[in-house]
Amino acid sequence: MDAARRPSAALVAERAARASYGRLLALVSVRTRDIAAAEDALAEAFAAALAQWGDQGVPANPEGWLLTVARRAAGHQWARAETASRAADVLALLTEEREDFAASPFGDERLALLFVCAHPAIDPDAQAPLMLQTVLGLDASRIAAAFLVSGATMGQRLVRAKRKIRDAGIAFAVPDREDAPKRLDGVLSAIYAAYSTAWDDTLGADSRRAGLRGEALFLARLIAELMPDQPEALGLLSLICYCEARQPARRTADGSFVPLHAQDPQLWSRDMVLEAETALRRAATFAAPGRFQTEAAIQSLHAHQRMTGERFTAPLARLYDVLAGFAPTTGVMVARAVAHAENGAWDAALGQLRAMDGTAGYQPWWAALARVSWLAGDTEGAASAAATAAGLSADPAIRAFLLSGGYRFAAVGPEYNG
Repeated sequence: MDAARRPSAALVAERAARASYGRLLALVSVRTRDIAAAEDALAEAFAAALAQWGDQGVPANPEGWLLTVARRAAGHQWARAETASRAADVLALLTEEREDFAASPFGDERLALLFVCAHPAIDPDAQAPLMLQTVLGLDASRIAAAFLVSGATMGQRLVRAKRKIRDAGIAFAVPDREDAPKRLDGVLSAIYAAYSTAWDDTLGADSRRAGLRGEALFLARLIAELMPDQPEALGLLSLICYCEARQPARRTADGSFVPLHAQDPQLWSRDMVLEAETALRRAATFAAPGRFQTEAAIQSLHAHQRMTGERFTAPLARLYDVLAGFAPTTGVMVARAVAHAENGAWDAALGQLRAMDGTAGYQPWWAALARVSWLAGDTEGAASAAATAAGLSADPAIRAFLLSGGYRFAAVGPEYNG
């Protein structure tokens, strides 16, 4: 390849981090039994790659090079052993571990590692965040934002989880196929959180979130294929497919935000809609409703409402009531209030919003308040709430939508619109 067209060391390292970070972390952690130490070792390996590959050239096997350097950094005590013996030990261990993951019933190392991190000995509140950090590579601040907690709180939660793995000697062992359903809830929550984190970055402006939507969709499809008798896995796949179907219609050519009610369904992916409908119908045959099936049903109604011109405000409000029973998160409760307002229960919706705690810095709450206030006839309060919501948004298109009075036609909040 011409030198001018050869990928830079930084680009190759970035690609390796995106494609292999979770796998490398697992392989190093097998030896250390300490995720934090393994992360430090990998950080040293990537730093060494940036320092050396530019001068010495990119190795033929970047992943193998990174693994060797990370293992060396993580194992100073055995790095002093005889070179030949050490190399043989490392090669044997690497072969065993690769065979172990290759024999995994999950078919993909990332999915296998998600189930590993859902070990029952790990605090359930820490499982999904741990998966997002160790397997999908999100930083603690972004994970904290996804779970609506402070960065310090999430950092402490992750540190405790990693300490538990180290102190309790929890092995990075892939669970048997029959044990996997017991860990399914945590894995689905992590995939959903990963997708939600990337959902707002429509234009791909944040390189750290680039590819997350695709990874989440891939994992959702894979888990639904491997566990076709799990209705919630099918529900999550349906939910993500409905959202992905609308991606081409969410922004104009100049990047302006287009709310669901104004989107052109002709721009939606028909194949994605069909895949979503098929997964949702199959999930319904099990007669075991859950959170993700309910969210998918909500998205299905939104899609049909836009495609047919019919209004489904009453069914949507009822579905949000059901969803609140499964997952009474702040995001769900905010969206539920908007759904009730759209169905005419403005006063009740305002009461629901104002009864919530810890929403002062939560942008979707202010955007929802703007919409509900407008529906209730409080134009001044709506404008004030919209201005606050705009100030809390990092997306220029969302800010412009809110400040231009877009809330008069649609809400901008979690799970509620396009």
